[in-house]
Amino acid sequence: MFSAETVLSQLGGRKFIVMTGAKNFVKGKNYITFKVPKAMNSIGYIKIEINPLDMYNMTFMTRNGRIIKIVDGIYWDQLQQVFTENTGLYTHL
Repeated sequence: MFSAETVLSQLGGRKFIVMTGAKNFVKGKNYITFKVPKAMNSIGYIKIEINPLDMYNMTFMTRNGRIIKIVDGIYWDQLQQVFTENTGLYTHL
């Protein structure tokens, strides 16, 4: 079962929000989206959804919704690394 709170916790929770400036969180049935400021490659929004294999897919989009990159098949312990590699924003000190 998908839990947006669990995904946020796996990203680093409150430290993640402070370090990245993430805001405007929207929870869906099987996804969470949020806005990030000043990420590289013009990334403005991130969508993280759970797939049928119980892994995550991460979509990186511009502020106007154009998809820049999709990374499929991410384990929970890879979320921070994939986020940092694609946005240039660190999730913790």
